[in-house]
Amino acid sequence: MGFALLNPPYIMTMSTAVRNNTARSRFELDVDGGIAVANYKIDGDVITFTHTEVPPRSRGAGVASRLIEAALQAVRAQGLKVVAHCAFVQTYLTKHPEFRDLTAQ
Repeated sequence: MGFALLNPPYIMTMSTAVRNNTARSRFELDVDGGIAVANYKIDGDVITFTHTEVPPRSRGAGVASRLIEAALQAVRAQGLKVVAHCAFVQTYLTKHPEFRDLTAQ
């Protein structure tokens, strides 16, 4: 199953556009100093987040949280379940119970 967002492939969050770069299997957010990314793999109806990275200049400003929030909103819209192999995504899901229903059993 492919993963696509509505056309155009953007989710708006806090006046920034998070995009799903399906060719690179990652969500992206342009930030000062580069691109923040959340890498994933899809198998059937399960998306596995494998790594989240924010450019050094943008760390500590909530960029990763905005990125993951938008990614999880997109996942919900597509009816996918989440496996978090990324420590940041695991922590985010723990702190945000509104997304826990997305967790694959």
